[in-house]
Amino acid sequence: MQLFYAPDIEVPYHTLGEEESKHCIRVLRLSCGDEIHLTDGRGNLYRAEITDDHPKHCTVRILSTESQYGKLPYELTVAVAPTKNADRFEWFLEKATEVGISSILPLETEHSERRTFKAERGEKVITAAMKQSLKAYRPELRPLTTFREAVLRPFDGQRFLAHCAPAHAPEGKRYLPQAVRAGAKIEVFIGPEGDFSPEEIDLALAHGFEEITLGDQRLRTETAALTAVVMVAVANTLKTKE
Repeated sequence: MQLFYAPDIEVPYHTLGEEESKHCIRVLRLSCGDEIHLTDGRGNLYRAEITDDHPKHCTVRILSTESQYGKLPYELTVAVAPTKNADRFEWFLEKATEVGISSILPLETEHSERRTFKAERGEKVITAAMKQSLKAYRPELRPLTTFREAVLRPFDGQRFLAHCAPAHAPEGKRYLPQAVRAGAKIEVFIGPEGDFSPEEIDLALAHGFEEITLGDQRLRTETAALTAVVMVAVANTLKTKE
């Protein structure tokens, strides 16, 4: 299946943008009569037939539509501080999209080593990963947000904080897969290379966050963030089958 991204898709005829048209006609060498699939990134998967194979404005006719294609049985947001090496953060965006995630919230924390974020580049990485992994839902990449602002905003669901310091709460840290409720709306906060500050941890706990652990291993920021994505996916799969 060849998947193309068309956020502003029109039915029954739609013309691909220049970049997607070039990839379809010049790179993949498709032509009139060939079938492709398109998604608007909001869960709709369209089966279409090429009617005009122009390499700059390829036009297709929509043949059928499938809604909520590949919809996750849960909602997951990972809030994570961008890494000093931008490539590592882009690696996380790519892999998280492949595994399945609802949104990514870049965090600015006290110990952040990167306080700027190139959203345009990140959006391209997410789009490419969505098409490559044949998904119809495109994760939302939110603007860079301060830790305090992210913690204080309302959220109706489970909120978890992963950090390397000893637990601040008397009950200690729970293992993320055990803490996740199947089908829940979830936020997981992952700190920067220097971890969250004690004050940030206390602020989060005061606003309903639960301290969690991802295991005994010491993980890089981007690895920890991806591990959380995988753990939530696996926990939902297993708990749904129980």
